[in-house]
Amino acid sequence: MKSTVALTLTLVLSAAGVCAAEQRGSTSDKPGTPPPTNADVKYGPHARNLMDVWRAKSERPTPVLVWIHAGGFLEGNKDFDALLLDECLKLGISCAGITYRFSSEAIAPAPLLDCARAIQFLRFKAKDWNLDPARIAATGGSAGGGASLWVGFHRDLADPRSADPVLRQSSRLTCVAVREAQCSYDPRFIRDLFPGTDTYRHAAVVRLFDVDMDQLDHLPQEKYALFEEASPIHHLGKGAPPVLLLYGSTMDTKITGQGVGIHHPRFGKVLKERMDALGIECQLKTGLQRPGSEDWRALLMAFVKRHFLWRARAEMRRFASGKRTVAPRAR
Repeated sequence: MKSTVALTLTLVLSAAGVCAAEQRGSTSDKPGTPPPTNADVKYGPHARNLMDVWRAKSERPTPVLVWIHAGGFLEGNKDFDALLLDECLKLGISCAGITYRFSSEAIAPAPLLDCARAIQFLRFKAKDWNLDPARIAATGGSAGGGASLWVGFHRDLADPRSADPVLRQSSRLTCVAVREAQCSYDPRFIRDLFPGTDTYRHAAVVRLFDVDMDQLDHLPQEKYALFEEASPIHHLGKGAPPVLLLYGSTMDTKITGQGVGIHHPRFGKVLKERMDALGIECQLKTGLQRPGSEDWRALLMAFVKRHFLWRARAEMRRFASGKRTVAPRAR
């Protein structure tokens, strides 16, 4: 059954072009891309808890942009988008590409907790790697985008009493900038968002929760609680970081298949409405696949640079007042 689900997901994502787009710009296939400063670093106990880190050259601690890969939580690797990597390093921004457990190995929230641990690990290594623990942002497409939102919105997972020094670190993010992202993985939410379609039955959602969609309205309460725990929008609160949402299609794009629905900007519209109501910055850009549309990398870099600069200035003010902190918007 697992192989059938994975095959179905691969076909759907290939049709949508999401994974293919990431692979075309990945670090593995661009000549001249610098090798990671630190390759295949273990950030956790599981086999796929790996990261590559490109450390920007700087005398001062550098901000970090973390790339969380797409693939429906069922496939993908830690290759960082090559063009984005090049731009970041030129600007003095370090980069990290991570992998996490697939849902075929461990269902939600395991893949999401892995992503949070990767953020905590970077803070743990901040001094050794000349990183600024107060300026860490996350990006990614599709599942990587949803995972970035989940880490950004979830309460701080730092546990000061943990025996694991990594888990004592903050999981908070300065900002989140994502593409084709889902704000919820709750199949009930998705069914309501796309009535009359089978988007909620997407293979990635089925596997993420190991759920029988024919029984969606008759599941134990524990399963519904899991749907909510794994959905970014469920954790959205006043302490959330600013967000940039980028989508290739438009609001009037017809749902012609599950791949179209699961990457539709309606997810972004709902999230923006919620964030606007909380007074938190949320930019939503759609139609980026149209000829002559803005480049997603340029939009992403402008957003991230602005918030890294804002955070740096805020930290300088705190330092001057004797109240410097290292974890943004801890709650």
